[in-house]
Amino acid sequence: MKFSKRMMIWLTAVLALALLAGCRSKDDDEDEAAAEPEAGAVAKGPAFKPTGNEGNIVGVIAFNGAAPAAKKLSLDSDPVCAQKNPNAMGEEVVVADGKLQNVFVYVKGGLPRATFEAPTAEVTLDQSGCHYVPHVLGLQTNQPLKVVNSDNTNHNVHPTPKDNREWNESQGPGAPPIVKKFTRAEVLIPVKCNQHAWMKAWVGVLDHPFYAVSGKDGAFTIKGLPPGEYDVEAWHEKLGAKTMKVKVADKADAKADFTFDAATAYHAGSLKMQPALVVP
Repeated sequence: MKFSKRMMIWLTAVLALALLAGCRSKDDDEDEAAAEPEAGAVAKGPAFKPTGNEGNIVGVIAFNGAAPAAKKLSLDSDPVCAQKNPNAMGEEVVVADGKLQNVFVYVKGGLPRATFEAPTAEVTLDQSGCHYVPHVLGLQTNQPLKVVNSDNTNHNVHPTPKDNREWNESQGPGAPPIVKKFTRAEVLIPVKCNQHAWMKAWVGVLDHPFYAVSGKDGAFTIKGLPPGEYDVEAWHEKLGAKTMKVKVADKADAKADFTFDAATAYHAGSLKMQPALVVP
């Protein structure tokens, strides 16, 4: 079969377009995926500017019932760890006087349509006594995370996110800090050490600054919220997640107390995979 010159040109153009469409790189796909909005993410808009009428959310995380006994950890696989931290205890559930520590509390919904600029200040995750310190921390997308090694032994820092890029880097004694950024909101990212199986931390990444972590007394404060009604979520690595609606008035503190109960709690590996318990 003979083709005219015009037909040949047309076929060549169609073939070139087909090849171009089929040659998308993995980076192209990742860049496109990165541009898609996250589930539950804050809608982008103009830069957020405080008006002076902002309020706060304050609360306490209580634990109802008998707290599980803390687990004594064996660090004998690394003599340096065993010597520096002979009384190491697990941090999965830390309760003192009926108050629960290491709960990540954040605004999940209700924020204004705005862009919240990422801070330039680094958030530090230390490796001290062959533990990650702190056990739970938060930062904004594109805010620097600085990982340091205060131990005289090798560590291997390995976050395993689902929505961000995974990385895995060794850090020896006296090594310079590892500085990384997470570009997507993700609650929460587990961090492990490939050298020491007992080491684990959790990093909450949000595209806004409205989050906190409960302290030893179970207390937390989320500062600088514009007046409005918000969905607030409290997340714990073993006891799951609970949400409540909180109304913030002008220049006022709104209360948001949560209670976790070992008898009714569930394990939540990811907020995206587990439903939340709604507290009236």
